[in-house]
Amino acid sequence: MIKVPTDRVQRLANAWINGLSPGDGMGLLWHLALRRYPSAMTELARRIGEDGLSAAEPYSSAGLCYRAVRQGDPTAAYNMAMTRFNRRHLQGYRYWLRLATKAGDAEAGRQLRRFETRLPHGVARDINRGRMRRAYD
Repeated sequence: MIKVPTDRVQRLANAWINGLSPGDGMGLLWHLALRRYPSAMTELARRIGEDGLSAAEPYSSAGLCYRAVRQGDPTAAYNMAMTRFNRRHLQGYRYWLRLATKAGDAEAGRQLRRFETRLPHGVARDINRGRMRRAYD
């Protein structure tokens, strides 16, 4: 078996994610997620979508995001916050926004300071929590 340096695999996965490389790339994401690369876990969770499983399932969407947050990925925490908002779980929304802010996500910090129960995106309108766009959006 040929041993491929993991940083090379990471570069290939980033090229695929950014549309610079043809092909599927899901194998690369799984390869990196199993080796606990936070960005790969977050992207894989996004591509899996909402599977309805809990964070206790290590390879569910929520489980991958949870493990990426534990390694300090602010995007995963923000994604978890938006998932909680879309499920109308505002306490969980604030909790994950706090974690995203601690991990360094400036947008999460702004949302946490404003803490709006209504947001301008389409999914928020679908669950009757939509509002008009404002100048600071």
